[in-house]
Order: sequence, then structure tokens, then C-alpha cells
Amino acid sequence: MASGFRVAEADRAALESWLRAPSMAQELALRAKVILPSADSEGVRLMARRLEISPNTVAVWRRRYRSHGLEGLRTRPRAGRPRQITAAKEQAVISATLPKPKAATHWSARRLAKEVGLSSATVHRIWQKYGLQPHRVETFKFSRDPEFEAKLADIAGLYLDPPERALVLCVDEKSQIQALNRTQPALPMWPGLPARMTHDYTRHGTTSLFAALEVASGKVHGRCFKGHTHLEFIAFLESLARRYPQQQLHLICDNYGTHKHPAVRHWAHRSPALSFPLHADQRLLAQPGRTLVRADYRPGYSPREL
Repeated sequence: MASGFRVAEADRAALESWLRAPSMAQELALRAKVILPSADSEGVRLMARRLEISPNTVAVWRRRYRSHGLEGLRTRPRAGRPRQITAAKEQAVISATLPKPKAATHWSARRLAKEVGLSSATVHRIWQKYGLQPHRVETFKFSRDPEFEAKLADIAGLYLDPPERALVLCVDEKSQIQALNRTQPALPMWPGLPARMTHDYTRHGTTSLFAALEVASGKVHGRCFKGHTHLEFIAFLESLARRYPQQQLHLICDNYGTHKHPAVRHWAHRSPALSFPLHADQRLLAQPGRTLVRADYRPGYSPREL
């Protein structure tokens, strides 16, 4: 039993704060759960079963608290050689990694180790610790369009603050989809075994999927066509007109030539099948990660503000 186990009021308040703190290490929270019930006369074995730890663990932390107080509950430094790589040395490696080396495209662990006077293994560990990968290169491109900022504001404005009583659709296509007919999926090949398929496997050519995603609800409207030209795209737009009657639509597409075909623009302006206005100056053509353009942009048009 835990009779005679005393916890000072100041220590009790500190231990309770350990349990309430969301960022406190779980090992310290567990030790607080051992000490606080011990002061309320809870037995060692009962506490061990409740916390799902061994009785020896309960006895160790009770003994550490009696001998050293709260400081005894903290993890002691492990035995062994003192740490040689200080925070200052780590910062020196990071600072040396950021600029580009002379007469080389990027740093290697051995090259940087000679520069800072450490071993290549140490440099590699520091890179792993801070997530540095100097061997990796990603490319980017700045748009030369003088109206890029206005177009970007329009597109971001449609995503973040769409017009009232209007529907924003993100449109894209997937071409060259194999139209397969089989009772079972094909089995992949293994070492020594070829790929296998059922006897009734039939390939009916390819198809192209046109799809429109409702940005607000996540619903998808899709149609499949044999081709991938402006005629199929107009047919897909007509299906959108039938699905969303008497609604103002804003289509966000990628920079594909079919979307900018003169017949598509003519349909968007004058097609009698439309029961809602689909203005070319509001039909933004964009997709994340690609060039942002807008069809029939008029200089006098005021871009939407975020």
C-alpha cells in the first residue's frame, strides 16, 4: 500500500499541469499518473494494472520522487561519450549547405565535409535531421504574360469567393482510356510467369472522358466520347447546359487548344441551347500548376478582387 507517501502541494500543482499540457511528453505524463494516485493511497499492483505497466516501473518512479522530487522524474542524460556535434556546428553545416558550391551544381556529403571539417557521415546525419536534400532540384517558370496578376486574381477569386447564384465547375479531360471488357481483371506478370487474362478479354479501342467537378459540393458530371476534339467538347458543354439549366456557370479549364477553339467560343456566346449566360470574359481557363490564361480578355474588364 501507499500509506505514508506524501506529495507537496506545489509538486501536485506541477504534476497536474503536466497532465493538462497537450505538448507535454507522454513519458512525463505517465510518471505524473504514477505519483498523484500514490499520494491518494493507491496500491502499486492496482496502479500497474490500471496503467498497463509493470509494478517495478511504478516502484522506480515512486522511489525517484522520494529521493529527488520533481527533478527525479525527468529523464537523466544517458551514459556514454558527451555529444561532440553542438548546435553551433549544426548551424554551420546548414549555413554552408544553402549557397551553391563553386564549380559544382550542388553539395555532396563528402564535398561539404571537407569544407566544414567534419566527417561525411556527420554531414549526412545533420541533413537528415533538418530535412535538407541538396541533390534534389525542382523547376519552375515565371509567366511573361503582362496580365498574369489580374488573371490569377480572377481564378483565385472564383475558388475562394464565387459570384452569388453562380456555379463554379473545374473541367478536365482524360484521353486514351482503354475500353476493356473482361469477366476478371488481368493478373500482373511475376518472375517466370507472363501476364495472364481471361479467355473473354476484349479491347474495344479507347475512349476519352470529359468531366466537370463542382468545386462547392465535390459532385462530378462526366461523359465519354470516342474523340477528343472541339466537337466532343461542345457536346460536353451542351450536356452541362442540360444538367444545370438557368444557372450561370464559370468553367475553369486547363490551357488546351480545344477549349480555345473558335467554334467553342462561338457556342459559348450564341448557342440557342444555352438557357443561362456563359460569358467568354468570365470563362477562365486555368489549372493549378499550369499557365494561367483567359479567353477573350478585354482590357477594360475589372478583375475580381480576393
